[in-house]
Amino acid sequence: MKGKLYIVATPIGNLDDITLRAINTLKQVDIIIAEDTRHSLKLLNHLEITKPLISYHRHNEEEKTDMILNKIEEGNNIALISDAGTPVISDPGEFIVKEALERNIEVVPIPGACAIITALMSAGVNTRSFTFYGFLSLNKKLRTKELEQIRSNRNTIILYEAPHKIINTLKDLENYVGDRKIVLARELTKIHEEFIRGTIEEVREKITTPKGEYVIIIDENSDIDTNEENELNKLTLEEHFEYYKKIGLDKKDIIKKIAKDRNVPKNEIYQHFIN
Repeated sequence: MKGKLYIVATPIGNLDDITLRAINTLKQVDIIIAEDTRHSLKLLNHLEITKPLISYHRHNEEEKTDMILNKIEEGNNIALISDAGTPVISDPGEFIVKEALERNIEVVPIPGACAIITALMSAGVNTRSFTFYGFLSLNKKLRTKELEQIRSNRNTIILYEAPHKIINTLKDLENYVGDRKIVLARELTKIHEEFIRGTIEEVREKITTPKGEYVIIIDENSDIDTNEENELNKLTLEEHFEYYKKIGLDKKDIIKKIAKDRNVPKNEIYQHFIN
């Protein structure tokens, strides 16, 4: 009989946030796979749980997934945990979940702490609709696309960022979304938990010594409407092209954007610029 794959959320700081169901699951499974086994041992030792551990992270997930799923098919129940919070959400796990489902292995979620929800609870922003981007790409082209998407997104935006990159990321965001209100949350559930609120510029000036992973929450953009689109359509095609070129898009993407803005076929815009 096949075992099951359990996706188990663990605390993001305060160990008291572990759920009874998570503890019972970790005690009952046969094997625990962890992003960093040395880090996870601290939690498991605290809970007095002794189980075989397998290291499972972004750099070895494709290599180890088949072996882990084979063990489940042999009858072992296996739990996946990350360093902190909910696995799969901007953490390893997406690949093994997809593969497990392809092999008709039952995947059981064991919910608990999650940084994006924890930050959102106290942010004081629109929570009816939000978009989570995780960490912005380090690739310049992809990062530009993501920032452009954020600029035109009406929803509350949630991002993660490392302390050594937070200042530059806030500068990038300011260039694209301007004066929107944001909330920075760090050290969530820990003794030095902190929320910093204000415009991007105000928040950036309040950061003295960046420490701990940040959750960035950008309030909804209620100003987005058809006015911007109408303004772009008043430009000549050349001016429209230059508008997107200045924010870093390549020619192919610019043509797509112009065609979408003007509701015309891409080929029509393409022909204009090659003639």
